[in-house]
Amino acid sequence: MPNQSLSVIVTRRLPDVVETRLKELFDVQLREEDTPMTRDELAQAVRRADVLVPTITDQIDQTLLAQAGDRLKLLANYGAGVDHIDVQSARQRGILVSNTPGVVTEDTADMTLALMLSVTRRIPQGLAEMQADTWRGWSPMAHLGSRIGGKRLGILGMGRIGQAVARRAQAFGMQIHYHNRRRLRPEVEQKFEATWWESLDQMVARMDVISVNCPHTPSTFHLLNARRLKLLKPTAVIINTSRGEVIDENALTRGLRAGEIAGAGLDVFERGHQINPRLRDLPNVVLLPHMGSATLEGRIEMGEKVIINIKTFADGHRPPDQVLPAML
Repeated sequence: MPNQSLSVIVTRRLPDVVETRLKELFDVQLREEDTPMTRDELAQAVRRADVLVPTITDQIDQTLLAQAGDRLKLLANYGAGVDHIDVQSARQRGILVSNTPGVVTEDTADMTLALMLSVTRRIPQGLAEMQADTWRGWSPMAHLGSRIGGKRLGILGMGRIGQAVARRAQAFGMQIHYHNRRRLRPEVEQKFEATWWESLDQMVARMDVISVNCPHTPSTFHLLNARRLKLLKPTAVIINTSRGEVIDENALTRGLRAGEIAGAGLDVFERGHQINPRLRDLPNVVLLPHMGSATLEGRIEMGEKVIINIKTFADGHRPPDQVLPAML
């Protein structure tokens, strides 16, 4: 029987199997349209719900939390990243925050390598030529890209996803380098034959490919700023499947247009879906609509983690994936 005493409001459409299970377990209000809630709708939701299930498109900031009713006790985020939630303000109001870590690791790492190959092997250009029916046959000098085997890959953020990227890149014969807040244990470094760079400046200046795999926090905002981007070799490629705010997008665009950076593969952007128009028309850039974690299997697993977090909370225990301000 559903737990009729626990009101759960979900802000976006989720896979059918997840919504069905939520209805079986809780007094749940599901989203009929696959669109983000408006600010007013979010304000109404935080006033009425015991548990809110937001996504990355919902800004749960201090102002919104100030409108929350006394009932709201858990923000069961559908997703691993929580930079759209003011976790500190939630904690001060006695509201727990949970997320869904680990679920998107493999899918995001797959997309990182897909973008890397798309940029270096000029796959979008070839696809566009075939779709436009303008291909006139093979030529020795047509569509020349570059191989990734033997190249230096610099991973910015060697957590779960960064290590999954390293594992895949090893199979392609790439040399693994990384910059992290903390150096990995020797046995982990040995597994990836990875080289740790304490200085990010020194690492980016020597890499052929940079993969951004760190979260967005105040300390990582514009970590790849205009000065650091100038350090890249003109043959270097940047891949970002993490958070757009880590890169100064305007500076990246200038570098790409000036030929100071060879190419970029981006699945995330500094201003969400508002992408710099000067970035869109570059032939050396591959842009994707934040689809790094977009597999049905991953979306269902995310929903299962949300349900476990809510169910554990409903049973009087802390959610297994509780997020604390110190973790950010």
